[in-house]
Amino acid sequence: MTPEDIAKLPYRRNVGVMLVNADGHAFVGQRTDRQPHEPPAWQMPQGGIDKGEDARDAALRELLEETGVTPDLVTVEAETEGWIAYDLPHDLVPRIWKGRYKGQEQKWFLLRFHGQDSDVRLDADDHQEFSEWRWSPADEVIENIVPFKRDVYERVIAAFRDKL
Repeated sequence: MTPEDIAKLPYRRNVGVMLVNADGHAFVGQRTDRQPHEPPAWQMPQGGIDKGEDARDAALRELLEETGVTPDLVTVEAETEGWIAYDLPHDLVPRIWKGRYKGQEQKWFLLRFHGQDSDVRLDADDHQEFSEWRWSPADEVIENIVPFKRDVYERVIAAFRDKL
């Protein structure tokens, strides 16, 4: 797939969740799909929007699937004004989403967690996204994301910083 071919592809619509605890630290999970030679990749929950699904509903569904955290344990405090796009590295495009998208455009939601750490269950869904998790200060979240998503995370955290 040439760079010109990739440039013509659309973005995949997606939601992201910045789940924060009472200290303003964000949930991050270690991805299960990392290769042994790759550095650790910690990220916040995110996922696709199903056909006919509202972005907010998709965010709550993805949160449940990836963390086991139920909607009654969170308050939706904010969302990004628009969609934030990122491009995948060219070598990943053919391997992800069957090569149909050049990247994603995301609507992000800030959710306040009111539960206990024991309410987090990474194995809540058949397809487990994360092998482990932790609460991280916002600056550490940015430091530990894969480089091609760093700009997105900087923008999301800037948008929500006054609410952390």
